[in-house]
Amino acid sequence: MSKSLSTLDLGLRDDPPALKHWIKAQAIALGFNDCVIAKPDTKDQLAHFQRYLDNGYHADMHYLEENLDKRADPTLLVPDTQSIICVRLNYLQDKPQARYVPDQPDLGIIARYARGRDYHKVMRGRLKQLAQRIEAKIGPFSSRPFSDSAPIFEKTLAENAGMGWTGKHTLLINRQSGSFFVLGELFCSLALPFDTPASKHCGSCSACIDICPTQAIVEPYMLDARKCIAYLTIEYKGSIPLELRAQIGNRIFGCDDCQLICPWNRYAKVTTLDDFQTRHGLDQTALLDFWQWDEATFLAKTEGSAIRRTGFQSFKRNVAVALGNAPFSTQILAALQQHFSEHEAVVNEHIAWAISVQLQKKRA
Repeated sequence: MSKSLSTLDLGLRDDPPALKHWIKAQAIALGFNDCVIAKPDTKDQLAHFQRYLDNGYHADMHYLEENLDKRADPTLLVPDTQSIICVRLNYLQDKPQARYVPDQPDLGIIARYARGRDYHKVMRGRLKQLAQRIEAKIGPFSSRPFSDSAPIFEKTLAENAGMGWTGKHTLLINRQSGSFFVLGELFCSLALPFDTPASKHCGSCSACIDICPTQAIVEPYMLDARKCIAYLTIEYKGSIPLELRAQIGNRIFGCDDCQLICPWNRYAKVTTLDDFQTRHGLDQTALLDFWQWDEATFLAKTEGSAIRRTGFQSFKRNVAVALGNAPFSTQILAALQQHFSEHEAVVNEHIAWAISVQLQKKRA
């Protein structure tokens, strides 16, 4: 971006506290719900993360074992980084009832963050706009936006700069807004003053640990992905362990239970962005309707959505498990039997399991 020196606010560039204040105001104007400035140093998280890896809690996400040096020192990821602008976006479409997990066994439950447009696209686009505004104001500087797209301890960065604290479910909690938000970062060459950490407020509460259907939170602040419904229904492409299938219930893409039960989410805020509004009735679609989707329908209904991440075959696997877990229905049984052997072997295995479970319920 070219701009004459006479029109640039060079005085602001030479006043880091004032520039920081101006950047935060611009971030809010662009629709971000919070903005803090983090020091590019997360070495304090490395020991905890190494224990997570040593225990095998990362399952088959082997990429997490790589680039530990860059995770600990963000300046190795993006040279010339002097500060990191951390932002968040609320994504709730409707405020849920406090400390309540709905029981709707015939609906397919999709995690709330995935019901609208893919947040990665929304976040990176707005971070680029923020960088453009800064450059238009003070002149050239180097920057690079991220949103869950690189080896970054993004929660640690935000936490160390006071955006909130890491809850026992391992998600970031903000005292005024709960945890239904997503994070983004703008690495930049500007020497901005750093914000300071916030205090922690989980206390003795163990609601998230107790509510987890598969007991994936194996201890406070430690999650075993091998048991986590979000991992099993999104990242994992194989055969879901038999002992976990019943606990998955009707969750076909992700899980919000640990957030829904968290007392801090009585302060959760709804989104102001159209991008995050629910598309295609994904919050009220019956399992049998999801089951009727062919691949073309799946691709059409998930265009621009994070749900694409799981892929069509894994999506059908997830719906098959949910149908098995649903109350007995002749319609469900007939639908499962009709589509048996139409999919990949791993999907057919779950269909066969679902049929057997439905038959057991019929005989009960």
